[in-house]
Amino acid sequence: MNYTNTKFLLNKRPQGMPEDECWALDSEVISDLKNNEILIQAEYLSIDPYMRGKMNDGLSYTPPLKIGEIMVGESVGRVVESKSKFYQIGDLVTVHQGWQTFIRAKDSDPSIIKVPESNLQSSVFLGAIGMPGRTAFYGLNYVGKPKAGETLVVSAASGAVGSVVGQLGKLIGCKVIGIAGGQEKAQYVTDELKFDHCIDYKNENVATKLNEYCPDGVDIYFENVGGEITKDVSKFLNKGARVPICGFISKYNSPNIASEETPFHVLGALTPKPQHRFFVVTEWLNQFERTTAILHKHIKSGDLMYKETITKGFENAPQALRDVLSGRNFGKQIIEI
Repeated sequence: MNYTNTKFLLNKRPQGMPEDECWALDSEVISDLKNNEILIQAEYLSIDPYMRGKMNDGLSYTPPLKIGEIMVGESVGRVVESKSKFYQIGDLVTVHQGWQTFIRAKDSDPSIIKVPESNLQSSVFLGAIGMPGRTAFYGLNYVGKPKAGETLVVSAASGAVGSVVGQLGKLIGCKVIGIAGGQEKAQYVTDELKFDHCIDYKNENVATKLNEYCPDGVDIYFENVGGEITKDVSKFLNKGARVPICGFISKYNSPNIASEETPFHVLGALTPKPQHRFFVVTEWLNQFERTTAILHKHIKSGDLMYKETITKGFENAPQALRDVLSGRNFGKQIIEI
């Protein structure tokens, strides 16, 4: 059977916010699979901040995309054709093969993960139970090393990663303060996610509120944004504080990110220096299935709440990325294909 795959290719490098001409829409017909190959029909595509960095031709923790390559990203979908003994038609999987509607993959591709049978919408395996959820789990537990009674501050607290970090922190017994942009997001963080407090950085003075909410200082700061917020939180870090650095979205559209002041500059200048490091979810690749099961259990029991912004239409992926980079989305940004 023939399938038409539509895909977004990187067409040119962006200057600042990526415009539509940064991508080219292409299509191809996929017919016969080779042995040990499967074909996945994507149902949902994840849109994440890290994608912006991959579009630059600069130094990063992974090589940049080349012009003409498929735009990077993770999808969840069903196996519709299989020449593999490991995957059957109908299996639901996540796969990290970029912005495309049908994904032809070798069954040995390490990015393919079978997801557990669930009555939840499959998009959740790209968010709270997917890469952002696992990022939150590893960054908090293995880099942040929280203990009951400690104070945890989370930036981008209503986002896909930050929302999970704070809720996991509450389950451990931490006092959790979120930082989010806008009253609606801040209210969601306290009312729905049950953080102890949330600072609306758009309408409140972050340093003043931290002074009020963290009388005993901050033991863990989960870094997602960088910029002024990092400077504000850094003044309250206790001796022995830990800072997992997941990202710094406030600088991602910079024309020269290498010249920007990053969390490493701010934290590295402190005395004493807090323990801080950048981490990537794939450091714990061998634990993915176990972690997915833990997060799945938390969601089913109601311990973990999540929010998704679902945009219909594969063609809207570029705008959805701009929405993520400007904070217009709420929770996890997903494209429904």
